[in-house]
Amino acid sequence: MRIDAHHHLWTLARGDYGWLTAALAPIYRDYQLSDLAPCLAAAGIEGTILVQAAPTEAETMYLLDIAESEERVRGVVGWTDFDAADAVARIDALAARKLLVGLRPMVQDIADDDWLLRPELVPLFTAMAGNGLVFDALVLPRHLPRLLQVVGCYPDLTFVLDHCGKPPLATGEIATDAIAVWQRDIAALAEHPNVVCKLSGLVTEAAPDWRIADLRRTVDHVLTCFSPRRLLWGSDWPVVDLARGYAPWFAAAETLLADLSQRDKAAVFGGNAARIYLPTRGRQTG
Repeated sequence: MRIDAHHHLWTLARGDYGWLTAALAPIYRDYQLSDLAPCLAAAGIEGTILVQAAPTEAETMYLLDIAESEERVRGVVGWTDFDAADAVARIDALAARKLLVGLRPMVQDIADDDWLLRPELVPLFTAMAGNGLVFDALVLPRHLPRLLQVVGCYPDLTFVLDHCGKPPLATGEIATDAIAVWQRDIAALAEHPNVVCKLSGLVTEAAPDWRIADLRRTVDHVLTCFSPRRLLWGSDWPVVDLARGYAPWFAAAETLLADLSQRDKAAVFGGNAARIYLPTRGRQTG
């Protein structure tokens, strides 16, 4: 089964998408699963992982309600307040919803770059592991060294690195110091078997007129570091519509991974998502 491991849905009137403003005109509208359906059909994708886009539990409940009524949605990566005094209880309560497969604090938007290192998070990471939840790491390159300090402390917790850690691709340059630091940190993270990498979000980090060649060395690096068994393809729809859309990114990914065996392609385009997110939770793929 092919699985899109990363997409969003939203209704603007809900009012909790602080980052989503009229300045992002191409995606500043409501998005429902029916809008995504033609893209899924064209790519032969049968299941999806629905990911939070707002830092509220209300949105997580909204997404879970959608998932429970939509067979194509195999699981939800939600949000809870990791800084709340009762955060462990909140995680336990959310985990009662079996279609919740992970949690994603929006680390990239947190002012404290060292937030991941706070000792108060220790029982939360433990609670996530105990509930079989995955930690989706929405981070920027500067957070990767902090993430590296965390992942080794929780070998029973799976960390999914969203969008390849957002490498700085917008200039079209790869041989920069920033890229070299990103490459170093990615290689170090990949040494931990409980870290996997989501092949998503790259085209929105690239220049608006991106070409496949602009992405190749980045994709080759994560492929070398993580291997095809620890890469998950995701569309990042509808955000990907800011960078030409679903079909061009899917076609680019197919081209970039064309040299893989059929078995490895099947893993990246679905098998790994099922193995990482759905072994005991979510809607089983059968």
